[in-house]
Amino acid sequence: MSDRDAQTVVLSRPTVLLVTGVGVGLLTLTYVLGVQIGKQSAALRPGLAREEGAESMLSLDEQLKQFDHQEVDKALKAPDPLKEAKPQESKPEATEKPADKVEAKSDLWTLQLLATSDEGEAKRVAAKAKAAGFKTTIVQEKKQFKLRLADSGPRADMDARAAKLKAKGLASFAVKAE
Repeated sequence: MSDRDAQTVVLSRPTVLLVTGVGVGLLTLTYVLGVQIGKQSAALRPGLAREEGAESMLSLDEQLKQFDHQEVDKALKAPDPLKEAKPQESKPEATEKPADKVEAKSDLWTLQLLATSDEGEAKRVAAKAKAAGFKTTIVQEKKQFKLRLADSGPRADMDARAAKLKAKGLASFAVKAE
């Protein structure tokens, strides 16, 4: 065997530590980025786990914490076809224009206390709200049971009721009434 074919690699202790440290750092970075990407993709598909029958349901307290944000109002503006329609007791005046009717109805708000895929949980919170003196209704929409106050009114009135609900230990947020 000739001397040309033999090569010697000398690694000092600091070099080995540096290579090990860089390797661990890269593996940690890869793990953290993978977790972040997984969380973001899961946030884009929130109902997927429940539709597949996964048992990873949020507790009531975690759901109510989500509703403390003001952006939720914007996300729930879609009309609710299953909401119970209330018959009008008085007829509108003849001087009222159709545009005024639409404008007056769009100013009505109600409070939503809960949205869950568990009907039993919705009924439990409804009973708690009834015991506190609030009349509620449960609306089913796309495999979700939404617990809302049965009556509606101007936004200022609903904000005052939200404060009363909060004092009774029930979190809520305002949604447009249909």
